Amino acid sequence: MNIQNIMTGIMSSLLACSGGALLVIHAAQSAGFTRSEIVTWMFAVYFIGGLLNLTMTLKFKIPFGGAHSITAIAFLTSTAAQYSLHELAGGFILSGLIIALLGFTGLFHKVLNVIPKPFIDALLAGLILNYVVKIVPAVKDMPIVGLLAMLGFFITRIISKTIPPFMGVLVFGIAGLLLSYHFPQMQHTSFIVPLPVMPAFTMDALLSIAIPISILIVSNDIAVALAALKNNGYHPPVNKTLIFSGLFSAAAGLFSGHAANIGGMMSALCSGEDAGPRDQRIWAAIVSGTLVALFGLFAWLIIDIIELLPSSFVAIITGFSLVGVLMNSLQIAFSAINFKFSTLFTFIIAISNITLLGISSPVWALAVGVVTAQLFGEKKSPA
Repeated sequence: MNIQNIMTGIMSSLLACSGGALLVIHAAQSAGFTRSEIVTWMFAVYFIGGLLNLTMTLKFKIPFGGAHSITAIAFLTSTAAQYSLHELAGGFILSGLIIALLGFTGLFHKVLNVIPKPFIDALLAGLILNYVVKIVPAVKDMPIVGLLAMLGFFITRIISKTIPPFMGVLVFGIAGLLLSYHFPQMQHTSFIVPLPVMPAFTMDALLSIAIPISILIVSNDIAVALAALKNNGYHPPVNKTLIFSGLFSAAAGLFSGHAANIGGMMSALCSGEDAGPRDQRIWAAIVSGTLVALFGLFAWLIIDIIELLPSSFVAIITGFSLVGVLMNSLQIAFSAINFKFSTLFTFIIAISNITLLGISSPVWALAVGVVTAQLFGEKKSPA
């Protein structure tokens, strides 16, 4: 272990535990969850997610990083309120089992080819756009925080190509908050034991929760992480990665956690050159996984600190944490000239956040995209 391993591991864990944690709390609060239920959700995704990445790193000697799916929780913030905690748990468990099934059967690549990648990116861009747009009114409400956060974004982007710009946003944004905000007195919550939830398996939960979440996790988290690891010279076991992520996600679902999976950016950081010599990079993943697991273990205490943050600051941080994902998704979705109208309709319906016949907008967005492509004769170019 050296300073490169440690710093990269810390950076990876901060990416997982900052914007993602704020989104989890926002989703849980919008659904009307109690403090005990919020703590249980946070414990599930961070402790079990950290444990997953530690287990895979040690077993396969490959630097896996991550915790849970930020894209999936971005989707849930607009849909979680429509379901009971028991239905959500059932949907999360089914999502994990779907992912595991893709690994057991080896159908990973075939399933991804059923829905063209531009549709998934258009869907993701539509879901995330609402959060990024909220940066503007939040900066108006807290100009010092907003301007410093933007300054951090640009400075980090200019001085380093390896440090994610969000890290600059986080550091400068916190500095602005300390300079301009008077914190209220912190509540002190006693220790809360995370308890399992009795799941309710319904058709609505399968269609509107399990299937969309599994698609988002597989395409925007696991696939990206595997690609990053391969680009950095590793050979991750694809099917076993899916099986482990699926089973750990199902376990997280028992505690109302939406996912526990490897992450694209976190795995890219832990396996990159900045994590030190290639044969020592697993230490970065070990540091990252350990810190993520500890974050989940102390969720009952951390929530007290997070709740001190003003809503405008939360909007700025969560918005900037999703800027990179939004840019990549828009670029891929609308650069696919063979799917002009179908990607546009997918994007528009995803933004609308409608629920029709008990089915949420992501399912309708993909369905309309596929139907539009068939009607207009839009299809992939021959290989």
